[in-house]
Amino acid sequence: MALNYIWIGLFVIGVAIGVVRLIFMGDTEALPAMMDSTFEMSSMAFDMTLGLTGTLTLWMGILKIGEDSGLVNKLAKGLSPVLTKLFPEIPKGHPALGSIFMNISANMLGLDNAATPVGLKAMQEMQELNPKKDTASNSMIMFLVLNTSGLTIIPVSIMAYRAKMNAADPTDVFIPLLLTTMCSTLVGLIIVSLYQRINLFRRALLVMFAIIATLVGTLFWAIYGMSNADVQSFCRLLTACLILGAILIFICSGWKKRLNVYNSFIEGAKGGFHVAVSLIPYCVAILAAIGVFRASGALEMIQTGVANLVDACGMNSDFTDALPVALLKPLNGAGARGMMLEAMQSHGPDSFVGHLASVLQGSTDTTFYILAIYFGSVGIRKYRYSVACGLLADLAGIIAAICFSYFFFYN
Repeated sequence: MALNYIWIGLFVIGVAIGVVRLIFMGDTEALPAMMDSTFEMSSMAFDMTLGLTGTLTLWMGILKIGEDSGLVNKLAKGLSPVLTKLFPEIPKGHPALGSIFMNISANMLGLDNAATPVGLKAMQEMQELNPKKDTASNSMIMFLVLNTSGLTIIPVSIMAYRAKMNAADPTDVFIPLLLTTMCSTLVGLIIVSLYQRINLFRRALLVMFAIIATLVGTLFWAIYGMSNADVQSFCRLLTACLILGAILIFICSGWKKRLNVYNSFIEGAKGGFHVAVSLIPYCVAILAAIGVFRASGALEMIQTGVANLVDACGMNSDFTDALPVALLKPLNGAGARGMMLEAMQSHGPDSFVGHLASVLQGSTDTTFYILAIYFGSVGIRKYRYSVACGLLADLAGIIAAICFSYFFFYN
């Protein structure tokens, strides 16, 4: 229901601003620009979904091998002491727990192409346990918010973009980004836990938090002192090892069980294709509304209003030049990425604004896009409090990004 109002609001506000610009400012290009943006974003949504088809087909096939071989069940049983505390609705040993773990792990390592298919698989498995098929369950909401909070340990893509923009040190955003995403994820986890009355001070969860902190510290120790080229090479190698290693482990598990691995892959891959096709209407709907809202100039108006308000309070408003990244990030990842590149181009990648734009880009994930494809893939129409929790995690990430950027980069 919340996304329904947001979707309508994006269209209505965008068109209203366009009409005002036409009547009072004589801007005859406002409405045509919004119309063009609608068609452009709809086409982009279709292309994005088709582009996802190959990745979905591959990973759904690989996961099917893991299911048939029993590897996913073994993984789920091993992780039950931790995940059943966060997802109490899911029985111990259920395959959904294994898919959830693989999705979260892929997100933390910046493996977006691997995370999305596994996440959609986890949603399908949770939907099987869901008594109300059109309403998001508590487990689905917890899983979704953990995804939208965007916890990433290795921000490979952002560092690569900074390198392309000739930043003096493309990796200098690593620590601020890590701290920012940890804040947004922690806030999202706490908020959902309060809604669902989950006690986070349990031994299994505290051990998990300690392990994550240890892994983060180890990774930072490993790359500390490396040159920019060495860090980029290390991250690419680590990513390749993780993806290829996962594929090899799943295939070997099927071979060990004497499965027809190829047939298992094909069966799972067919499901991936159907899931990708079913996502097209949801992506078109949300991106078309975003296109109208952005083309109307609403984002620029919000940025200007925030800057004036901050100035009136006697505070530093330099951060507002990077605010479009933060405003677009929950709505459209590609748009936020474009704003990040534009900020680095206009102000320089090593400027305060350039650094802040990079940190904002990695602070959270694309909330409404994830809502649309994850819930849309299983026919969920009633989102309950998931939108509110996701946006609060986004807000925490934005605030943390601004604070850490001022601390690390503002002169």
